[in-house]
Amino acid sequence: MNRIAGLWLSLRSSSVPAHASFISRTYATAGSAGPIRTSRLGGKTALSLEHFLQRSRALALYRTIVRGTRQISDPTTRAETLRFAREEFERHREVTDLTHIRYLISTGKTEWENTERYIGGM
Repeated sequence: MNRIAGLWLSLRSSSVPAHASFISRTYATAGSAGPIRTSRLGGKTALSLEHFLQRSRALALYRTIVRGTRQISDPTTRAETLRFAREEFERHREVTDLTHIRYLISTGKTEWENTERYIGGM
């Protein structure tokens, strides 16, 4: 019996290729968040789809602000506005909570719209 158990173990370990060591598959469904994946580049954590979308919205807002500041005629005011916008984006760079990110983008859009009205009146 001991010999048979040893033979079975040796057959079992030799029949499975080394590269196929118990791979588990996960599927993207609406109900599951899925595992945290790391990027192939630099080992950083990969973004979820929702984080990716919010990131693109934040970048679009930043570009809108940069384009809009070109309308400011005073170079000192233009530089201060750009510096303030950049500092605000940098200050919130590490925020990962989606609710907070949405709030920041919404607040940023509202503040920029108010600033644009002021710039238009100059």
